[in-house]
Amino acid sequence: MESERGATTAAAPSPRKPRPERSQLARRHVLCGASFAIVTALLLSVLGRPGSSRDGAKVRRPSSSSNADVYEQGELTPLQRHVAFFDRDKDGVIYSSETYEGFRAIGCGVPLSAAAAIFINGGLGPKTIPENEKTPPFKLPIYVKNIHKGKHGSDSDVYDAHGRFVPEKFEEIFKKHAHTRPDALTGKELQELLEANREPKDFKGWLGGFTEWKVLYYVCKDKDGFLHKDTARAVYDGSLFERLENERKSKESTS
Repeated sequence: MESERGATTAAAPSPRKPRPERSQLARRHVLCGASFAIVTALLLSVLGRPGSSRDGAKVRRPSSSSNADVYEQGELTPLQRHVAFFDRDKDGVIYSSETYEGFRAIGCGVPLSAAAAIFINGGLGPKTIPENEKTPPFKLPIYVKNIHKGKHGSDSDVYDAHGRFVPEKFEEIFKKHAHTRPDALTGKELQELLEANREPKDFKGWLGGFTEWKVLYYVCKDKDGFLHKDTARAVYDGSLFERLENERKSKESTS
């Protein structure tokens, strides 16, 4: 009997540690959010457009008119139109702070917008810098006129080497991977597309394609989890971004 009692006593569960009160958890969340906001603000102040003051006012700065001329020298390519939305001041150069502003304008949250700004400008910017162009340190500029040079591998080739739209390649995406509906992609079908596009050991291309399509799916999927064909088509010429910004502004004005 004593041995049984001893066994029972040994098997008794240890007392649970008291859970932190809700007020403590709330304070932790507030502190974490405030810390992230401060870090993001500091980072974007470093990566921001040169010539912008601390209060956000634009300060005149010397700039190369040849960069802004991209908007005056004939029609933009579809790839240039795709990125032009993020050139918020239309000077031909997209700084990481402008990429952040663009993502916020279409309704993305602070964490996603900040991560996208750093990743996109850090990955594309160096490839687009014109020869003999001096760039501000840590600003990670993307030059609109040379955006075709930033085209990564492991993609669907819907843009050609010059940034032109290739309709046949776009249609091919849905012919091969839209199994549930002919005019939309599910999350699983989108993953199938990404895996089919992967080139051996092209890790940067894998990451680039993954980021682009996953963000698009996250922002634009419908309530049933479908990314519609017309939505995907609109992203290739940048018209989707303008539409999303206008929709967000309309909601804010009516709320």
